[in-house]
Amino acid sequence: ASPQAPATAPRGASRRGRLRRSLLSFAALAVLALVLGACTVPAPPGASPLRYRDAVFTNVGVTRDLQYGSAPDLGGNPVSLKLDLYQPTGDTVTRRPAIVWVHGGGFSHGDKASGAAFASYFAQRGYVVVSINYRLLAPPGCGGEIDPRPECVAAAYEAQHDAQAAVRWLRATAGTYKIDPYRIAMGGSSAGAITSLLAAWRAEDPGTSGNPGFSSRLGAAVSISGGSPSNEYIDAGDSPTIFFHGTADPVVAYSWAVSNAAAMYNAGIFTVLEPFNGAKHGLVADFRDVIFSQSANFLYFALDLSHAAGVPAAAARAAAGAQRELRSRYPDVPVGGVTK
Repeated sequence: ASPQAPATAPRGASRRGRLRRSLLSFAALAVLALVLGACTVPAPPGASPLRYRDAVFTNVGVTRDLQYGSAPDLGGNPVSLKLDLYQPTGDTVTRRPAIVWVHGGGFSHGDKASGAAFASYFAQRGYVVVSINYRLLAPPGCGGEIDPRPECVAAAYEAQHDAQAAVRWLRATAGTYKIDPYRIAMGGSSAGAITSLLAAWRAEDPGTSGNPGFSSRLGAAVSISGGSPSNEYIDAGDSPTIFFHGTADPVVAYSWAVSNAAAMYNAGIFTVLEPFNGAKHGLVADFRDVIFSQSANFLYFALDLSHAAGVPAAAARAAAGAQRELRSRYPDVPVGGVTK
């Protein structure tokens, strides 16, 4: 995506004009959303238990408060950025896919501890998952705004930079924590979803929160109740993404997710939108099983996990047909490996 806007992107007539045009085309985009949303991601084929699809580990180990970077607060004081790392107990595979989980909270509150359920779910399937804290630089009340305030936008960009530092930390420590540096995803809810989308769209704007010299690029993103009022950063080089969104969300407009997903899909990116009819903002409490399982299915294909370490050759052969079928519906589904 093009690096057009700084952290304090200007607000005004041009953005309001883009927004009006986006809303005027919402009806047409909604039709596309129904097409996208009608096709849930199928479960990857293969005998059970299949690593990365099924829970193959019972116990998960957690290493808390690892520092992954540092960045200034609004007063210029350094903030230590920390994460909790979840991994399956007793795993012998030495190159495992990883996920950065970003908590919600309007960029003003929240904590990495809230990612425990998501992190444990994926660690039981063989992933390494890090749930991060990041700088909370926004005033209370960010969210639900048609034209977000500059301080909210700036806080979102800085959250993006912190999350990207966590991606680079995973690559820098890949040998230590047995991570496949070519298979790293990011996901989150609400503000965490917005952060994940920005990281998926703006890999060329890495920020300076830590671990320079490593790529910030994602293999995939998971957005739960996230979106942006503008598609300005979306282009064909962005990361595959799955959106989950309530159609009655009063905090992050459903129309944003529809517009973003349509723009990504039309750019040739493997993109899925799963709407929840009549649902509001807090989706995980009511739809956890669907969201987690569909995320696992999506990441299996987006990260090409049928060819990842620990997956038997028979599963890769079984997945090939499913990948070809997905490619007939969705562009850019990896087949036969991924790139960093």
